[in-house]
Amino acid sequence: MNDIFILLGISSWKSVLGLLLLPPVPLLLLVLVGTRLVLPRRGLGWLVVLTSVVLLWLSNCMGTARLLSHWVLRPPAALSAERVDQIREAVRTHQPVAIVVLGGGARRMAPEYGVSSLNDISLERLRYGLWLARATGAPVGFSGGVGWGQQEGESAAEAQIAARIAAEEFGRPLKWTEDRSRDTRENAAYSVPLLRQQGIKQVVLVTHQAHMPRSLRAFEAMAQGAISFVPAPIEILEPALGNVTAWLPSRQGFTSVNIVLHEAFGLLFGA
Repeated sequence: MNDIFILLGISSWKSVLGLLLLPPVPLLLLVLVGTRLVLPRRGLGWLVVLTSVVLLWLSNCMGTARLLSHWVLRPPAALSAERVDQIREAVRTHQPVAIVVLGGGARRMAPEYGVSSLNDISLERLRYGLWLARATGAPVGFSGGVGWGQQEGESAAEAQIAARIAAEEFGRPLKWTEDRSRDTRENAAYSVPLLRQQGIKQVVLVTHQAHMPRSLRAFEAMAQGAISFVPAPIEILEPALGNVTAWLPSRQGFTSVNIVLHEAFGLLFGA
């Protein structure tokens, strides 16, 4: 999909096109179609309108996000305590293991700090990566440049911001940074050669759970068996669907459904 964007010369519009494909835009358009059909074909028109309203409701529910994630993405579970112990033992016995945190966006300027900063998504991933480093002793790298929606020089690369935050706020300097990538596929394309140069054979990959299937696919394709990857997802969508609040519209539900659909489209189109 990235190649298509590049060939058409619209790579900078990638984020905009993604937003237009996700709720609520398609469903709002469907409401308008249904409204137009009410006059010439009353029954069909109302069916389209009611279907659109139901889908709009569901697209804002955490229950929908959890079901879609389970059925469509099939992401890995959280890293278990036993697996963390195995990684710690591998590091203790001097096996070539590294933790790689994938960037998820940055703030060009955070007025409260007076400098650029990571957004919530990237900061959550960095925090967990550094926590794993403390728990296992493995070195940490961060992959992230300037996204497609930004121009070169408009903002510092995510990896540079992450390195500053890791050292100054967490007291744990990063081992290395990759600051050229603009998306998940480039995360893999630029990170894997760095890892291979350092002789790394096993990577603990840190990103959000919904993003993990696409990330693993990209990194495994790039590594071609030279490196094994251990998924270490965060923000696990719990399968508790019996609670009525899971089926009530919420800001969290809207965000989660959009994230899951975004990742589903990415897997479908090979982005």
